[in-house]
Amino acid sequence: MTYKITAPLTRDIVDSLRAGDMVEISGTIYTARDAAHKRLMDIINAGGKLPFDLNEQVIYYVGPCPAPEGIVIGSAGPTTSGRMDCYTPKLIELGLSGMIGKGQRSTEVIDAMVRNGAVYFGAIGGAGALISKSIKSQQVIAFEDLGTEAVRKLTVVDFPAIVIIDRFGNNLYNIGRNRYADKS
Repeated sequence: MTYKITAPLTRDIVDSLRAGDMVEISGTIYTARDAAHKRLMDIINAGGKLPFDLNEQVIYYVGPCPAPEGIVIGSAGPTTSGRMDCYTPKLIELGLSGMIGKGQRSTEVIDAMVRNGAVYFGAIGGAGALISKSIKSQQVIAFEDLGTEAVRKLTVVDFPAIVIIDRFGNNLYNIGRNRYADKS
């Protein structure tokens, strides 16, 4: 079964999701990769105002390719989430409720997710052209000088993802390995 959910992600939505759930996300999400995360943390540490309110928001770890003529956005596949792990616990503490990427997350990130109620979604690496079809609009809102890694506000419709780690710390990667080991 695939669940249709809307971003921003309210606490009720986050609490209802479980590792392994397939979702289609519609609404507003933001993009940020490593360089943008570092700048966001610099702003936080300086006591400044972030370019968007983190409360109940979703960050997609992507640096989309430039858009071909007549297309909203170029290929927009996920990047490795672990590169953002040193910044993520603080962002979750400030209200971030969802992240989309690929790969494992650190213990510190998972602990922050459990403490504060956040979820980690996986998007399919290598499917950036397909994923980009669910992005209906995009606007650079911060750090334009970073080019494709600038922070963007995206409007998405039926963005395909899977819950990898739920707000209770259940981890689909571990669940899958355990199921395989039990069959050996």
